[in-house]
Amino acid sequence: MSISFKQIRYFVAAAETGRISRAAVELNVSQSAVTTAIQQLEALVGAPLLERTPQGVKVTIEGGRFLPQAKQILSSVAEAIRSPHMRGDRLVGRVRVGVTYTVAGYFLPPHLIRFYANFPGISLELFEAPRPVLEQAIIDDAIDIAVMLVSNLENRDQITSEILQRSSRRLWLTPSHPLTRIDRVGLADIQPFPYLMLTVDEAKITAMRYWASANMEPKVLFRTASVEAVRSMVAAGAGVTILSDLVYRPWSLDGQRIETRVIDEGVPSMDVGLAWKRHDAVDPACAAFRDFMRYATGTVGVDPS
Repeated sequence: MSISFKQIRYFVAAAETGRISRAAVELNVSQSAVTTAIQQLEALVGAPLLERTPQGVKVTIEGGRFLPQAKQILSSVAEAIRSPHMRGDRLVGRVRVGVTYTVAGYFLPPHLIRFYANFPGISLELFEAPRPVLEQAIIDDAIDIAVMLVSNLENRDQITSEILQRSSRRLWLTPSHPLTRIDRVGLADIQPFPYLMLTVDEAKITAMRYWASANMEPKVLFRTASVEAVRSMVAAGAGVTILSDLVYRPWSLDGQRIETRVIDEGVPSMDVGLAWKRHDAVDPACAAFRDFMRYATGTVGVDPS
């Protein structure tokens, strides 16, 4: 028996949502269908990919290694399907696209290259700004659409949003750190150690929210808007941090190793998505960009609001 596209798709959905039931809803199938597909995939891979808990499912170490490759397969298949049907040679127009810092640096560039190749007649005007500024720009019709972190959207009555990618947040630490001896850690395990706080794109606001929900506070050693500064300081052993897989790289700029560990509870994913003005008609050029991003990331347009 060979691995099927359906098995991979169902595994990714369950891994990203953390619940078989929620994955089934998003996929519009039964829970038993999701469970069976994942069990078949685990049998073929020869290792457990998800750990079942009373709260849902968690990605195992083997599953964590398999997940990025599974996402790449979904993206490649979506691109192969999209290419014959989404040629934009005849489309002409301009799309004003708002982006946040993390999206501009770590998510959007490869998609832009493919979009320009497929839609040479459409020009994209990119504007980088924080999430509140982009929300107001959407409402004021100053931009047509935004690619941004959608988890903290405030004006959901005026803005429609879709998740393109859920990126798990994990603990980053140097290989010599004591917590590397634990496969899964909790916030209580992390709390005693010096913590490096990223502040860009509301990272600090989100972090303090889940720390507060656990009735704890990190021992912040340093606050910075630079991902690379955090990366270098973690690699040097100055402290630990919790950041998403989207911005993770196994090496710092000076070549030092960085490891990650799964966090057991209470830390949400970082959701990158699209946002545009609710109830407004989308012109053909903007619709082409929106649909391209959906297919390029293998999503079907889930509105988290």
